[in-house]
Amino acid sequence: MSRSTRGTRLAAVLASVLLLCGTVAACGSGTGSGGGSAPSAAEPSGAPGGGAFPVTIEHKYGGTTIAAAPKRIVTVGLTDQDSVLALGSVPVGTTEWLGGYKGAIGPWATDRLGAAAAPVVLKDTGTGPQVEKIASLAPDLIFALYSGLTKEQYATLSKIAPVVAQPKDYADYGVPWQRQTEIIGRALGKEAEAEKLVAGVEAEFTAAKQAHPEFDGATAVIATPYQGIFVYGPQDNRSRILSSLGFTLPSGLQQAVGDQFGANISKERTDLLDTGAIVWIVADPAADAAKLHKDKLYGDLKVVRQGREVFVKETGDYGNAFSFVSVLSLPYTLDRLAPQLAAAVDGSPATEVTEPAS
Repeated sequence: MSRSTRGTRLAAVLASVLLLCGTVAACGSGTGSGGGSAPSAAEPSGAPGGGAFPVTIEHKYGGTTIAAAPKRIVTVGLTDQDSVLALGSVPVGTTEWLGGYKGAIGPWATDRLGAAAAPVVLKDTGTGPQVEKIASLAPDLIFALYSGLTKEQYATLSKIAPVVAQPKDYADYGVPWQRQTEIIGRALGKEAEAEKLVAGVEAEFTAAKQAHPEFDGATAVIATPYQGIFVYGPQDNRSRILSSLGFTLPSGLQQAVGDQFGANISKERTDLLDTGAIVWIVADPAADAAKLHKDKLYGDLKVVRQGREVFVKETGDYGNAFSFVSVLSLPYTLDRLAPQLAAAVDGSPATEVTEPAS
């Protein structure tokens, strides 16, 4: 697919949030039955303890009370399905953000489906949640944590089922994966299990940091060549990957992006890119690198001359996992990203930063 139709789709989709404020939604379909049969797309594969409910979850638009263990879940949040799957439930509906995967379930999470059918996915229409299709699923809980759900959209969806919207403490599309997992765990009556999942992934970050002490204190930034140069700020989950590995984001990055997850920078702020390592999310690593290097202002930066660039192809499984940043995708990402970053910051310009084999 060409750059015009796919190239920087990742940044384009998220940048549109700044104007459209949460216009992505999806759901799936399926018919469910009770009982102890094998998990299906209409019933959870794990049951919470009976004492967990009712539970009230606070969020941007108030509080939502969940009276009983949900059995038919729709995820409007772009990455919420991974936490639901990790906690033993299969949504009846999911949002497709990237990858085009069946059921909007990436390869890092497909084993969590078990014998269940994949959720049916709605496409992004650019007009907000597809309310009628969500209603047709008869959900008993809707998750919209990693989202830009508006107050009006929240009110509309709440007429269908309880809605857990994005937390008020973070920018839209800014909930950290840890909080996302913990909130979904509470809502499913599996708070302790969620905490164990988070601890497990955080242990993998700790192991990566111990294996690469050179990461500690080094500066790094993430960017994509969308409408010039688009940088991801401290509240973006990809940037949080770098921070969790010990890297420091460049001074001035927060000021450049404001209260958003990221922003385009002017030529005068190219200095933000001259870091210990820069991670580029691109459509074509070779072609995009060549194009970027033709810009003398960027090409003359030390980060370029000393071979400290990392290119992540946005259209592959690795690129999708890198942008997904969930409790299930992160181990997949770390296995591939850590070696690239290590090659970038090893102090030798001769070290080639190669793409992962798979």
